[in-house]
Amino acid sequence: MNIARFEPWNFVDLLHRDLDRLATQRTVPGSAENPVADWVPAVDIIEEKDRYVLRADVPGVRPEDIDVSMDNGVLSVSGQRHAIAPEDDSGVQRIERATGRFLRRFTLPETANADGIAAKCANGILEVSIPKMPEVQARRITVEAA
Repeated sequence: MNIARFEPWNFVDLLHRDLDRLATQRTVPGSAENPVADWVPAVDIIEEKDRYVLRADVPGVRPEDIDVSMDNGVLSVSGQRHAIAPEDDSGVQRIERATGRFLRRFTLPETANADGIAAKCANGILEVSIPKMPEVQARRITVEAA
């Protein structure tokens, strides 16, 4: 005899998660059928003395599936996490990890140096380093008597 476990709130949790996903899904203007992103990675932005550091959680995303670009002062981080197809006999009954495309955009300050941006991905964390432009120091000009 198999014992079946009854969890009455499990259905409510699934419904809540699906409604949240539908409410936060972003779409391209004019086309409700074309989502821009299927999920959104969490991001930390840190300002250091000589650079800005952006760290995004992208576990399960291969570095070659990540695109970092800069255009008109806007840094775009996009990519895709592919779904892993379960085998027929694997016994998988629940999949919670989001798959599909992601996109984040950030407007960079005037002090950001777009030419020196570097990105690396290790252990599921994408780190984008954005150097700051050197500060222009005021220069004192001596006035000579004519």
